[in-house]
Amino acid sequence: MEKLENIGEQIRQHLEEKNAARDRALQYSRTLIRHCSVAIRAIHRGERTLAKEHLEKAGELHETLRDELAPYPDLYHAGYTMSALKEYAEANIVYALLGGESLPDPDILGVEYTAFLGGLGEAVGEMRWRVLDVLRHDSVEEAERLLSAMEDIYGLLVTIDFPDSLTGNLRRITDMVRGVTERTRGDLTTSLQQHALKEALEAVEKKLDR
Repeated sequence: MEKLENIGEQIRQHLEEKNAARDRALQYSRTLIRHCSVAIRAIHRGERTLAKEHLEKAGELHETLRDELAPYPDLYHAGYTMSALKEYAEANIVYALLGGESLPDPDILGVEYTAFLGGLGEAVGEMRWRVLDVLRHDSVEEAERLLSAMEDIYGLLVTIDFPDSLTGNLRRITDMVRGVTERTRGDLTTSLQQHALKEALEAVEKKLDR
């Protein structure tokens, strides 16, 4: 039974180390999500330098998570870690698309494909917010560009037809993207109609003045 005691001690030590890694991962994940939230707020305010700084800090935490959880793949793929990586993907996608840059590659970001797809879907909500904001300033071309990107994202997500266990409940996110995109298209259409009516009225006023 002396061997049993040794095995028990070995298992306890492993679990203690794994539990410590889990506690650190939870803290890293929370801090990573906070940096991503600050980055997205900065993007909407046009503070891209500040946003980039927070994205870089989030990236450093992502690397730390990946390295420390390498011995524990089940912890790396746990819900809280994947949620943090989804937020990281979303923040980078929002930074790129709202800035007119190319979409980031999930392999370069180093995030799981399911987390990237989730971040892609969540980014549509931030894009709608920007569309409504630019419409207030009559930036129709920018609104149309963003709406086109939203439609492209939906067009991709709707083709990822696999069980939720493989995609991280992507179907729910895809349904959300469809609703957000349809509402945004309606808002843009209404804005264009109002813009056309305004131009027509201004043209009539000019004729009457002459």
